[in-house]
Formats: sequence, C-alpha cells, structure tokens
Amino acid sequence: MPYFIEIDLHNQTVESARKLITNTLNNLPSDVREVNVIHGYHQGTALRDMVRKYSNSKIERKILGLNQGSTIFVIKNA
Repeated sequence: MPYFIEIDLHNQTVESARKLITNTLNNLPSDVREVNVIHGYHQGTALRDMVRKYSNSKIERKILGLNQGSTIFVIKNA
C-alpha cells in the first residue's frame, strides 16, 4: 500500500472539494501517512484557502511547501 496519496481538486467547487477531501480521509487506508492535496492557485485562491483552513481529526499537521498549488496533510498514526 502507498505511503501517500494525492487528491487533485482542479475543476472542483469549494463545496465539492470539501466533500471529496472528507470522503477520502474517512476512507483512508491505515498505512497512508501523507495526503498531497493539489488545489492550484492560478485560477484563484478559494480552493487553496479552504484546504488550508480545513480541519479533520485525522490531520496531525499541514505542510505548506514552496509549491503554492498544493498542501500536504500529515496524517496521525492510528
């Protein structure tokens, strides 16, 4: 199983993106430790802002890297 997975939010609305993230985290395999959320930023910042404010009990912390188009969720150990 993978150590990390990616969620690509391109062409999603804020609400559909929030549902996709929540559904993915709720069904996350136990061996996944990082979720790379690709939200982009060239077409606006609504998705990026939602992802960076998003909260879920499975997220230990967020990594805001040099790439402004993605955010990494570090997942808590089970």
